[in-house]
Amino acid sequence: MDDVSLDVTDADNGLRDRLNAEIIAFNEAATGYTDGQLLCITARGADGELRGGLYGWTWGGCGYIDLLWVTEDQRGTGLGSQLLTAAEQEVRRRGCDQVALSTHSFQAPGFYARFGYTECGRIPAYPRGHDQIQLVKQLT
Repeated sequence: MDDVSLDVTDADNGLRDRLNAEIIAFNEAATGYTDGQLLCITARGADGELRGGLYGWTWGGCGYIDLLWVTEDQRGTGLGSQLLTAAEQEVRRRGCDQVALSTHSFQAPGFYARFGYTECGRIPAYPRGHDQIQLVKQLT
């Protein structure tokens, strides 16, 4: 092996983007699926301020929701439901038949269950005292 040095830091310096590009290239070569697309939905008030948003992607017949967030004053107003519904509609439009996501036990597992998401995995004590929950929904 060539001389390799490891640098442990909390500075990104473009590392995430580079790793993401490399993994995407590997995954496309391994699966033959080259249809990956980002999925970004924003919700803004009349003043232009961000009230919520959703970030994810579609790839290989599956949608993935990575982030869904709503400002505290908008929680309980239906905005989260609108974001999730819009994402599912777009995922279907792109020809996907399922959506996956991850949430924590202290976040919104009940919210997703109301939309038909079912648990397909769990990481206990992540973070300590809570669980990370993987969810999936089949789109029909």
